[in-house]
Amino acid sequence: MGDFERRFQQSLSTRVALLNRIMTYIVKRKGKQIRPILVFLSAGIHGEISDKTYRGAALVELLHTATLIHDDVVDDSLERRGFFSLNALWKNKIAVLVGDYLLSRGLLLSIDNGDFDLLGISSTAVKMMSEGELLQLEKSRTLNLQEPEYFDIIRMKTASLIASCCAMGARSVISDPEVIEKMRLFGEYVGIAFQIKDDLFDFGDENTGKPSGNDIKEKKLTLPVIHALGRVDRPERKKVISVIKGKDNDRKRFKYLADFVKANGGIDYAEKTMMEYQEKAFSVLNGFQPSPYRDSMQKLVIFTTKRES
Repeated sequence: MGDFERRFQQSLSTRVALLNRIMTYIVKRKGKQIRPILVFLSAGIHGEISDKTYRGAALVELLHTATLIHDDVVDDSLERRGFFSLNALWKNKIAVLVGDYLLSRGLLLSIDNGDFDLLGISSTAVKMMSEGELLQLEKSRTLNLQEPEYFDIIRMKTASLIASCCAMGARSVISDPEVIEKMRLFGEYVGIAFQIKDDLFDFGDENTGKPSGNDIKEKKLTLPVIHALGRVDRPERKKVISVIKGKDNDRKRFKYLADFVKANGGIDYAEKTMMEYQEKAFSVLNGFQPSPYRDSMQKLVIFTTKRES
């Protein structure tokens, strides 16, 4: 990862002074970098990490960072990972252009090195992410979302990029389509578990007991809510939906919804489902030869379901 950091920073170098300042700001406030780590581990499970693996990891990080910047503009969010977002500091126009710049750097990185296979995998993920976001926006208007549609959304919106990381890592060292597809499926399972964990954050934790209510503010129906709504009669369901649609963002509203979800088994059901997808991921992973890379991948999967942020 240290080597990757150096290569990644070099890939962001530009002669435009403003852009260089923004790139420095982005690099200094990077997240956990789970996605490039997935690329490296997926490659290491199946072969020797190569320059193509590094390019795949950089491509993923460029695309992921670009989508986060664009998300902040769309959501009018002024914070990202506890720091000011780009649009908060440099306004929407510059933030959108920076997101476009990062996307173009990713495209050129693949084209200049003939990595058209990696580009194809990542482009499919970006397409699915966009479709997932639009489907979620469509469903948030009516709040008529059932469990199969929920899984369609998170499979496209969140799991597709994580799946592409695993597929690209494998593709950077081998060409066997069956193995690459297994790694893609493994990543999809991990991505679904990852998103369900995010859903659970909306309802607080055992230490604080305080719901964050972020998904509720955005009128998103997550797995805990969908399950709880399915266990009550029509009048109560209608009442809860009206509370979700409400514009009042006080703590009492969020606490009412959190208590409703907990009382009707939404939290327990989501946690159980998350662990089922973790086990599905392990089932795929255990089909490969034991190695330190496989062990590390298993630990990373466990981290995604036990993380606290």
